[in-house]
Amino acid sequence: MSLRHPPRPALLVLACTLALPAAAQDAHELDRIVVTAARRAQTVDEALASVTVLDRAAIEASQAPDLIDLLGRQVGVDVARTGGPGSASSVFLRGGNSNHVLVLVDGVRVASTNQGGFDFANLPLGQIERIEIVRGPRAALWGSDAIGGVIHVFTRDPATPFAEARAGSWGRRGATAGVGIDGVRGAFGVVAGVDRLDGFSATTPDYAFGHDPDDDGYHNRNLSLHARTALGDSHALVAHALATEGDVEFDDGRTETGTRTGGVTLAGELGGAWSHSLALGHTREDVDTPVYGSRFESRRDSADWIHTLELDARNTLNLGLAWQRERGTSLDAFSGALFDRSRSNRAGFAAWTGHFGAHTFDLAARHDDNGQFGSADTGNAAWGWQPSDALRTRLSWGEGFRAPSFSELYYPDFGYGYGGNPELDPERSRTLEAGLDIAPAPGQRLGASVFRSRVDDLIAFAGDDFSAVNIDRAEIDGVELDYGLVRGPWRLDANATWQDAEDAGTGLDLLRRAGRKAHVGLGYRFAGGVGIGLDGDYVGERRDTGGSLPSFALAHLRLEWPLARDWRLEARVENLADRDYAWAAGYATPGRSGLVTLRWEAGAGRP
Repeated sequence: MSLRHPPRPALLVLACTLALPAAAQDAHELDRIVVTAARRAQTVDEALASVTVLDRAAIEASQAPDLIDLLGRQVGVDVARTGGPGSASSVFLRGGNSNHVLVLVDGVRVASTNQGGFDFANLPLGQIERIEIVRGPRAALWGSDAIGGVIHVFTRDPATPFAEARAGSWGRRGATAGVGIDGVRGAFGVVAGVDRLDGFSATTPDYAFGHDPDDDGYHNRNLSLHARTALGDSHALVAHALATEGDVEFDDGRTETGTRTGGVTLAGELGGAWSHSLALGHTREDVDTPVYGSRFESRRDSADWIHTLELDARNTLNLGLAWQRERGTSLDAFSGALFDRSRSNRAGFAAWTGHFGAHTFDLAARHDDNGQFGSADTGNAAWGWQPSDALRTRLSWGEGFRAPSFSELYYPDFGYGYGGNPELDPERSRTLEAGLDIAPAPGQRLGASVFRSRVDDLIAFAGDDFSAVNIDRAEIDGVELDYGLVRGPWRLDANATWQDAEDAGTGLDLLRRAGRKAHVGLGYRFAGGVGIGLDGDYVGERRDTGGSLPSFALAHLRLEWPLARDWRLEARVENLADRDYAWAAGYATPGRSGLVTLRWEAGAGRP
């Protein structure tokens, strides 16, 4: 048995943990399968959640310069960055904080145990095969952090060799290459990449802590491995690993970030309608800022055992057990360890899906036993009605929670604020959502969602000393629209988000979240395969420290030329009108810039 073509039940179990794209029997079928919304394989049409799927073809077609840019174009997603590529970046989902997003890489949690969130800046697009974005709480399935939703990144596992080289403005140059080997009983793949950028000054002249006009560069090295082998006719053993090293400069020095993520999964069938997966995961992150003598170390080990039972044609049951242990350390060259803490979490969950004619029901419940904060119970319930292939309505309710990070709890206040508070309570949330999905004609889709979220005991740095405290409540209301059209050589993608995210106690908007944002992408492909596209982005006014950031609109141009069989050339111009704009107060953004990419993939068959 080739692991590129395993039995279908085994494929679905593997998909639940790793979504292995190379194992697909049918590429179109896999494109329609998501694994994050219900923590098992299901089609997009079956998922009773707001889901966006970006496969490798969509990633390449976007010609996005980096992952932050690509995520910022999606409905319900806000981004902020403090400088150029590689600089500290935040991703906000549905108006929540950046640490209200559960981030997974190949099924493994990757958020820092110290800061609580994940910095997407060091995860290169060249390593990514697929992204699933699930908007709305998923704590009943995934546990802590999944208040605003889940972003699940699947790394590339090449079935055929590929290579790409890129060069652009600000001294950017880079390359990524991968190769896969497929045997009778196993397969192996490796992808390696490097990017370097001379950059521009990370700050603006009005930066509050002083401005140095020198260029601030960035250097990233990355490597991923995938391996799998068949164990008999019903099981498979899969291993994966990703390592990234990112060095980013700022006015005073540089920050060095090293991340290692990996896991091993045993998956297969225990009976005709009974499948399971046992997954072990490990994540470590080391962040060094030599000029300040500081170092943060983050460690997490995890184990998940999930069983899926197809009770009959209408009922599916998911049962899972989960364990994880976290450790966070902050070191200072002058005073030694600032804190060194650890904690563990055990959990169990059950989820049921029932199909009854045009009606579908989802129920899920989870119990977490946190070694530091005690028990937490969360639930999800959803109903969908699909009277025809062209129309579906859905209604859902869900809970979420987040345990404070180690820095929020223990980081010392040296007199300039932003100190920790060991008396913090976990954040808890409740969300109600209604949605409508319409397919009025072949190649056309429209999705609409309206939601209301309440986050109690929201953690913020407030007061005269800016120490971490639980504020009363955050209230977030929003509307999302997502539209797509493919007609002949034309393709149109558009989305818009309206949201009101505020601190209920003060009435102030939460920082760096736009009340309105939109994206439009229009593309045309000529008969010879040459493609041209125009993208537009609008981001509304946002509150930031010391004031507000003005709204802005940007336009981008993209071109694609097939050169020869298996080869193609891409070019993109960012910020065509050379507009001034800001993601964060005091931090610079690039003006007009360009990026050229040359791609080769064996067997791609392009003319």
